Amino acid sequence: MADGRGDRRRQGLHAAVSPTGEGQSVTRFELLFDLVYVFAVTRVSEYMADAHSGQGVVQGLLLLALLWWTWSAYAWLGNQARADQALLRAAMSAAMAAIFVVDLTIPEAWHDAPGGLDGPLVLVGAYLVVRCVHLVVYSAAAAGDPGLRRQLAISWIPTLAGAALLLFGVSLGGTRQTLLFAAALAVDWGIVYLTSRRGNWRIHSATHWTERHGLFVILAVGESIVAIGVGAANQPVSTPLLVAAVLGVAVAIALWWLYFDLVSPATEHRLREAQGQARATLAVEAYTYGHFPIIAGIVLAALGVEGALAHAAGHEPLGVFYASALCGGTALYLAGHLLFANRMHFGLHVGRFVTILVLLAWLPAAAALPPLVGLTVLAVVLAALIVAETIRYADIRPGLRGE
Repeated sequence: MADGRGDRRRQGLHAAVSPTGEGQSVTRFELLFDLVYVFAVTRVSEYMADAHSGQGVVQGLLLLALLWWTWSAYAWLGNQARADQALLRAAMSAAMAAIFVVDLTIPEAWHDAPGGLDGPLVLVGAYLVVRCVHLVVYSAAAAGDPGLRRQLAISWIPTLAGAALLLFGVSLGGTRQTLLFAAALAVDWGIVYLTSRRGNWRIHSATHWTERHGLFVILAVGESIVAIGVGAANQPVSTPLLVAAVLGVAVAIALWWLYFDLVSPATEHRLREAQGQARATLAVEAYTYGHFPIIAGIVLAALGVEGALAHAAGHEPLGVFYASALCGGTALYLAGHLLFANRMHFGLHVGRFVTILVLLAWLPAAAALPPLVGLTVLAVVLAALIVAETIRYADIRPGLRGE
């Protein structure tokens, strides 16, 4: 009798979970799932712009890191089982609602508004719902894989330890909250990394994995397009504004190009060739961890573009805050590329390393000069890098792109 009930439960679970196979692409439901992160990235950018300080940027990046960690968790889940099947669809729907609650509370992440619920506490509570739903459903999707289920059981330790630090942080507020949020991320990310080095994670579809992360890069680049509109809002149409808008679009295209023209197809080939533990290690190091500076760099660069558009018609200097976001954010984006390439076992991209140095050297001048100058130089520097790489890698491009 007991065996019969167990068989029925396994049959029911099998019907609710469809394993992801090699060559599986991203499902449409995952595209829907990502929409709450579009709003999340916009809210983080708004938070940093409103704070207009180094502390506000740090806090914004901590929020972005929390959001990235939740998104990455469900990317792993979607590579284990199809996200458009019954169990995962229900779980990810609940997670979407909880993530949207996180998005709504971002403006109150450090400063609770008068009246209503405690904003910081609601944010942390919704975040923990997302994490716990993920681990429970991932364990169900890993039925029949003892190694993966053991890995997921271990993952509860950093999750709960980080949760305690987050809750302690919101109870204290202010600078202590910032420090405890950073400590929570360090504990969570650090323990997961250490336990994953020779762990039992699985990447069933290299195609799904690279597509999934490419879509989030596009999502972040989309924020730089939104930033153009936000910066230009409530301003009369003028020649400087139109020039700045065109330059902003050029920067967004350059950021897209530098990832998708060669990097994305080359890394997909490398990931597809790897198998087993080697593939999982690449996924952990190059994507789950290595992609965060890429995303953070895009969001910061978008913040800089927004500031440049907002002051494009004036003759005042761009200022240290927006120049640091514009040049420093782009430099961080390219540094993320270097880390990504290193973890994927590619050589050093000398052109991108030199471009980072150029951008950092240009930053003080960009802060002291009008916004249009800073934006123009950034667009020219990125265009020069693209041209140089197009010439250098002309022979290998057709093979990588399947032409």
